[in-house]
Amino acid sequence: MNPRVVRWFTPGLHVKRWLVLLMVGMVLISLGIGYALANVYRSGVRLPAIFYYLTLQFLPRYVRGGLFGALGLSIILYALYKLTQSVLGPFLPGRDRALSEIIYNYRFLQKGPRVVALGGGTGLSTLLRGLKKYTGNLTAIVTVADDGGSSGRLRKEYRILPPGDFRQCITALADVEPLMTTLFQHRFKEGSLNGHSFGNLFIMAMAEITGDFEHAIRESGRVLAVRGQIVPSTLRDVTLIAEMADGETRVGESSIPHANGNGDGDGHGALATVTAIKRVFLQPESTINPEAEEAILNAEMITVGPGSLYTSILPNLVVDGMAEALKASPAIKVFICNVATQPGETDFFRVSDHLKAIENHLGTNIFDFVVVNSNNNFPLPTSAQTAGIKRVVYDPATVNQRSIHAVLVDVVNPRISTHHDPDKLARAIMKKIWRS
Repeated sequence: MNPRVVRWFTPGLHVKRWLVLLMVGMVLISLGIGYALANVYRSGVRLPAIFYYLTLQFLPRYVRGGLFGALGLSIILYALYKLTQSVLGPFLPGRDRALSEIIYNYRFLQKGPRVVALGGGTGLSTLLRGLKKYTGNLTAIVTVADDGGSSGRLRKEYRILPPGDFRQCITALADVEPLMTTLFQHRFKEGSLNGHSFGNLFIMAMAEITGDFEHAIRESGRVLAVRGQIVPSTLRDVTLIAEMADGETRVGESSIPHANGNGDGDGHGALATVTAIKRVFLQPESTINPEAEEAILNAEMITVGPGSLYTSILPNLVVDGMAEALKASPAIKVFICNVATQPGETDFFRVSDHLKAIENHLGTNIFDFVVVNSNNNFPLPTSAQTAGIKRVVYDPATVNQRSIHAVLVDVVNPRISTHHDPDKLARAIMKKIWRS
């Protein structure tokens, strides 16, 4: 049987109950017609001989009942199907998707857990791309420290929050035709728009129209039928500053991750590097976005990472009030460790070094679980090895003296072995942690 037909009979669609009620109505109408015809026969009126054949009087009563019942049911279902296609067809976001599939996804995802994901950059969008298949109750809390590339230029010229990471989250959570997503990610390569992406310009224009960056993100999400919501971690225009181990101060997110390659190579963490990052902080001091705080306090699961530790993850966590909200939330808290190190940020970092860096900023461990890649069979690209990128290694210090559970699972992307695979990562979180 066609899977699209079978989908209509899946529990939870809130469709079968109304079909049954429709059948009851049809039966009552049929009974009314039957009684009317019976009265006609009793009155002695003779119907044309053709009615003898049309009503299959030459067959036994139970055979006639079965045939007419099956024919009637088929006609009703076909008519309902065509009616819904005619009435709802113009409003469906994807004409190539069956209505039953759309309803199933809506009902199924509405029952999913309330998940809050903190981060930024490619790591956060990768996670969201996988999680949106399991729940529609998603909130992405995005860093606003980005000051490089197209986002940095728009930020300086128009004094808006950097749109780049928000654009990536919007396209990751979008539920529209692929062409629209591709359009949002399109980057111009010539003229005065060189380097700008269409999505960044769209968000900037929306911010001017609505007069508010938050509304711009919300309306942009509606255009692309985003599953969930996307909010900035803070509403202030902030600058990320890094204090290095050698006393140097680096100002601006784009100036922080400078590869140095001065480590001793023994794998004992980034403290072995000469210009290791000691801490990061925001200027001016910023307070947590109330919408982000509410999402965290109401969440059932909170994920932090993957992404650049010092330029995507920690800029969210050092926002004033963020640590307190995370500690107060009753949600399951999960740290997703990167599968590879990042030159200039996490050279020679092990899993425990990532956790230690976060603890140094927050004052304590807040996580219940840490997701670690267990598949090292995919070699790093030559270009990555040349840049000094290495696999992040799991070490016993990860769980020692911490009330945290390590989940070792294959989450590496076979096509880009320095990144997570969206489906593998989401499956690991939802199957091994949420349902455990």
